[in-house]
Amino acid sequence: MKVGIIGVGSVGTACAMALLQRGTAREIVLVNRDERRATAVATDMRYGVPVLSPVDIRQGSYEDLAGADLVMITAGVNEKHGGATDRSDPEGRLRLLDANVAIFREIVPRIVRAALEAVIMIVTDPPDPLADLTRQLAGHDRVFSAGTAIDSLRFRTHLADRLGVNADSVYALVIGEHGTSEVLLWSSIRVGGLSFDQACTEAGLSVDEVRRGIEDDVRYANITIIEGNNASQYGIGIVCARLAQAVLRDEEIVFPVAKYHSDYGLTLSLPSVLGRAGVTHSFVPEMTETERAEFQHCVEQLNAAGQRVRAEPKK
Repeated sequence: MKVGIIGVGSVGTACAMALLQRGTAREIVLVNRDERRATAVATDMRYGVPVLSPVDIRQGSYEDLAGADLVMITAGVNEKHGGATDRSDPEGRLRLLDANVAIFREIVPRIVRAALEAVIMIVTDPPDPLADLTRQLAGHDRVFSAGTAIDSLRFRTHLADRLGVNADSVYALVIGEHGTSEVLLWSSIRVGGLSFDQACTEAGLSVDEVRRGIEDDVRYANITIIEGNNASQYGIGIVCARLAQAVLRDEEIVFPVAKYHSDYGLTLSLPSVLGRAGVTHSFVPEMTETERAEFQHCVEQLNAAGQRVRAEPKK
């Protein structure tokens, strides 16, 4: 089972490390514009492999992606360097789109020429419109983005902290955009079979106060992390390794990842079945009227971004 990672910056490195520790892939190829960095990262990680499951990790070219089952794209301008760390900016990660579109137009055709049968996972921000572009450039539907998988885990983690339970005991979903217009589905939260309101009552907490705090904690988690550590990398690395396992082992497990939805004409996150062929189908969860309105706003935001992606590149 072979995985390629395009881009060996903070996120690409975190994905590679998490893949090594999970032990799912048998071969990992790191492709980076600066080959010396990819070689150094691969060499450093190789020294730890003897105490892990057997895996061959190495620097390679696009041609070395031949036979890959999955290719992750993490290359591009990140949030800090792209100026996407202003909580008051409604564009959020979408501010990075134009710069990263140009990068994707260069690298995606090279991936497809080398690894025509591979599933492609988009991690670079903003992942959802970039997945739209990748699908167009690749000419196939085996494309998905990590979507709101990390946002949903952040949601669960903050809920668990407030309610005094283990996050594994909390069911909670974020759908739509991996960005500021994402939709937190408060109505679908379950903690030991209890709704969010019931769980707050049992814990002696104010529903409104808990909700207000968590909204900002989740929506701007990446900015909080970047303010202290320059890059939001470890959580998404762990998540991407888990998603890679679902593909490589054909698990057909449900995750809130993003794929193209013809009903909306764009890529967005919904609970989706993930396996060897990528995302096979998705589910639209029940929503309150307020949540549905928020979701519609999210669709409009992504559609506006999609118009920029679909525009012909400037000559």
